Amino acid sequence: MSQQIQDAYIVAATRLPVAKRNGLFKHTRPDDMLAAALKAVLAQVPGLDPSRIGDVIVGCAMPEAEQGMNVARIGLLLAGLPETAPGMTINRFCSSGLQAVSDAANQIRLGLADVMIAAGTESMTIMPQIMGNKMAMNPAIFARDENIGIAYGMGLTAEKVASRWKISREQQDEFALASNQKACAAIASGHFKAEITPYASRENLPDLSSGEIRVVERLVDTDEGPRADATLEKLGKLKPVFHARGSVTAGNSSQMSDGAGAVLLVSEKVLKEHNLTPLARFVSYAVGGVAPEIMGIGPIAAIPKALALAGVGQNDLDWIELNEAFAAQALAVTQELKLNPEKINPQGGAIALGHPLGATGVIRVATLAHGLRRTGGKYGMVSMCIGTGMGAAGIFERV
Repeated sequence: MSQQIQDAYIVAATRLPVAKRNGLFKHTRPDDMLAAALKAVLAQVPGLDPSRIGDVIVGCAMPEAEQGMNVARIGLLLAGLPETAPGMTINRFCSSGLQAVSDAANQIRLGLADVMIAAGTESMTIMPQIMGNKMAMNPAIFARDENIGIAYGMGLTAEKVASRWKISREQQDEFALASNQKACAAIASGHFKAEITPYASRENLPDLSSGEIRVVERLVDTDEGPRADATLEKLGKLKPVFHARGSVTAGNSSQMSDGAGAVLLVSEKVLKEHNLTPLARFVSYAVGGVAPEIMGIGPIAAIPKALALAGVGQNDLDWIELNEAFAAQALAVTQELKLNPEKINPQGGAIALGHPLGATGVIRVATLAHGLRRTGGKYGMVSMCIGTGMGAAGIFERV
C-alpha cells in the first residue's frame, strides 16, 4: 500500500555563537554545547511535549574523544530531554549537520515520526588531541596517486581548484574581504540575533596567590571570527600556507571553529495541533561525488541534483548559503554553475564566521531560515563541499 510523502517543517532553529579554535569556547565541551542548543531549540516551542520526539540526529565530523561515544544521546540526556528520546550521531564530514536535517526531515516525510530534532556539534579545539594520539586514517589512501583529499591535504585541494579554474590570489582575497565585511555588517545590524542563543562560558582557573579555584563566567552572544579590521592590504601580506608558490592563505580559508546548532522539525499534523508558524519547509537534499584532489568543487555535483528534486530553478533561489571552505572553491563553484554572487552568503560565510565542521550545516540552515523570514525570500539553499571528494545541497522554502 503506497503512502503519500508528507511535508516536514522547521518550526525552530537556533545556534550558539561560533568561537575560534582555542578561543572563547576552548574550555567548553562539545556535548555541553550540543545540550545547550537542544535545550534552546525546544524552548522555542514551549507547548510541544518532548516525549513525542521520534529521534535526535546529530552531525559530527570527528566523532571521537570528547565528542565521541554517540554524542547525540549524551547531549540530549545532558539537555534534560526524556529518556524515551533516542539519539544518533552521523558523519558525512562537512555536511554532517545538513545530512542530519535531511535525515530528520525524511523520517517525517515517510510518516515514521511527527517530531524530530536535527543538530550538529563540533569542537575543533579538541581536534589536535584526536589527530595527535593516533593516526586513524588508512595510510594506503596516501600511497596511490596523490590522494590528498583527507585531513591535512585540504589546502592543497584548494590550490588545485584555484589552478584548474584560474582563480587568482586577488580574487580570493577580495572574496575573503567581502565575507568579513558582510558578516560585520550583519552583526552591527543585529541580523544574527534571531538565530543565536547566547552561551554562558564557564572556566575554573587556579588562583595561585590564594590556592583557591576562581570561577570565570562570560556570556558569549556574538560570533568571534569576523574581522572588522580586514583589508586587502593585510590579506595580501599573508603567505601561502599549503604551497610555496600557491595562493591559498589563512586569510582566504575558512576558520577552524567550535560551535553547535539545532533545528526542530514537525509534520503538518503537529503544525496544526499547536497552531505553529513554520520558519521553512524542507524541500530536497542531494549529495554527489567528485575527485578527492579537487574536493572543493563538490557542490557542482550536488546542487543540480537538489534543484531537480525540488522542481526549482536556480534563478528561483533568493538566498544561497555556500559554505566557504576556501575562497578558491567557493569562487570556482559560483563560476562553474553561474550562480548569482549577490545571492551568495549575504551575511558572510565561513571565512569570517567560522566552520565548525559537523555543526556547520545546521548553523547555516538556521541562518537561511531566519534570513528568508526576515527578507521575505521564498526559496533558499545550503550547500558545501565535503572532504574526500563530495558535495551536498539542501533546498528550503519559506512558508
